[in-house]
Formats: sequence, structure tokens, C-alpha cells
Amino acid sequence: MEDITVEDLKSRLDKSEKFVFLDVREEWEYDDDNLGAKNIPLADLPTRLDELDNYKDSEIVVHCRSGARSMNAKKFLESKGFSKVRNTTGGILAYRNL
Repeated sequence: MEDITVEDLKSRLDKSEKFVFLDVREEWEYDDDNLGAKNIPLADLPTRLDELDNYKDSEIVVHCRSGARSMNAKKFLESKGFSKVRNTTGGILAYRNL
């Protein structure tokens, strides 16, 4: 799936649209500032994949600080059979600049 812009993400969050929202930043980053997504740090994703098993065919929007870790998470999840993963371009930094 194609990536999602922060403008589209904000619009979808404002409308309370249904999708799985995943933050792959470290816990301390999440504690400092978050958008309400489920926090699974990128390094922990392989060992916590079972937490997402029920969402293999659901849309998953992944974000991080700038978009790099979430792109890696997207690639990893796709390699594990997740079919509708979208990366948030620019990450939370771009989101907070809206």
C-alpha cells in the first residue's frame, strides 16, 4: 500500500476512522509525546508480532519520529504477511508541524 501523509492521518484521526495505529518509537519517546497509537518499538517488533496477528488483513498505519523506522517496520510487517501496511511520511515531527 502507498504511504500516508500526515495531513491524511490527521483527518482520519479527527474522524475516528478505523485502522490499526502503530508507533514504533522507543518507550521514552512515546512517553514524551504520542498520538495514541499502540507502542511497539521497532527493535521489539519481531518478538511482539503476535500482538498484531489478528490484523494481518487490516489496514495498519505505522509512524515514528521522522518516517525511517516506520518504513523499516512496514517492510518487516509486509515480509511477515501483513498486506495493508502504510508508513506515515515525515513521522510525528511532520505531524506536529501541521
